[in-house]
Amino acid sequence: MLNMDFTERVVIDTNTMDWTASPMAGVWRKPLAREDIERGHATSIVRYEPGARFSEHGHPLGEEILVLEGTFSDESGDYHAGTYFRNPEGFSHAPFSEEGCVLLVKLHQFQPDDRKHVVIDTNTAEWSPGNGNLKVLSLHQFGTEQVALVKWPAGEHFQPHIHHGGEEIFVIEGELIDEHSRYPAGTWIRSPHGSKHNPYVQEDTFIWVKVGHLQ
Repeated sequence: MLNMDFTERVVIDTNTMDWTASPMAGVWRKPLAREDIERGHATSIVRYEPGARFSEHGHPLGEEILVLEGTFSDESGDYHAGTYFRNPEGFSHAPFSEEGCVLLVKLHQFQPDDRKHVVIDTNTAEWSPGNGNLKVLSLHQFGTEQVALVKWPAGEHFQPHIHHGGEEIFVIEGELIDEHSRYPAGTWIRSPHGSKHNPYVQEDTFIWVKVGHLQ
């Protein structure tokens, strides 16, 4: 097991990690949290080399993906950088990438009744104003769980807050800062239920964030 104690705060700069091979040639991973090597709960950065393919497989308790670079494909279409999608339990596919891609992947983490298939091109979706000068794009909500992308303009400060149900962040661009540390692009942060911080930025920063799912 890796980082499966959800009461602990975890911070990983994925830029410092080596890629590890998956069972399929040309598909590489940086594991961030996992229950077992090839099954159960897993959060990873995944890279497909150009032309790499993965065998057909299903997704018990779902698959959640944000395409960070390149184009990810399967039988249902092509998903370019900036695409967010959720494949619920019962969905199966044989994914591949002709040009190569890098993904944020979360497996086996849907709530049992969450069966919604979601595909959002965040490049064309409509963003909403958030607190202060933040811009927010809601990606998914089910029960207490909420997933969004957030754009922070340079110099923006967010109010101190407590993470009810926990918080998970992946920094896509820029650098997020709080009283604990600085988190450059490529950093994954998982904060437990009841934790708190006071985040801010000094440069334009872009993050993926999930809250309310770690109770």
